[in-house]
Amino acid sequence: MPGTFTGWKGDFKGFFLGLRANNNKAYFEAHRKQYEAEVKAPMLALLADLEAEFGPPHRVSRPNRDIRFSADKSPYKLNIYADLDRGGYVALDAEGLVAAGGRYMVDDVQLKRLREAVAADRSGKELAVIVAALRKKGYDVEGQELKRVPSPYPQDHPRADLLRHKRLIYWRRWPAEPWIATSKAKDRVAQVWRDGADLNAWMTKHLDK
Repeated sequence: MPGTFTGWKGDFKGFFLGLRANNNKAYFEAHRKQYEAEVKAPMLALLADLEAEFGPPHRVSRPNRDIRFSADKSPYKLNIYADLDRGGYVALDAEGLVAAGGRYMVDDVQLKRLREAVAADRSGKELAVIVAALRKKGYDVEGQELKRVPSPYPQDHPRADLLRHKRLIYWRRWPAEPWIATSKAKDRVAQVWRDGADLNAWMTKHLDK
């Protein structure tokens, strides 16, 4: 994977806005070289530069959408994204850059373990402290999807908000500004992933038994 990230210097915003207005094969093929050079190549360079500290990417998104079971038949994604085995996530679209972490995909066994760890006094309090610290740093932290605390836990549990979560992620979004065309974009992503180290360690300890 190529390295030495220097930022998204091309007109990635114009590419994505054009694709939003003309989400079809003709537009994409006419701009494929732009996508490869100005969107994908910088993403691969970013991931390569950060691999030594954070590990290799689990996947880098393809431009094509899976439309087999979707009501939206638009063939192309309006962003590019990548995630890591260790929990990091980064995405670029016309509006700007997103960096995130935590666990988005949680299977049934892991969800049961998550709830048990949240409910338990020691591990639950540890997680509450981690989440509070992330929010204090300005991160959005979410995953709360249930209206009620799931059985068998009481509705007035001291960590009822976390028990209603079916996943747990944190993230930060920045609008596209001149820094995105420099190596500062890498520094921002790296800082987000570093800030999530305690959350990722907690998740690994309690979900991946």
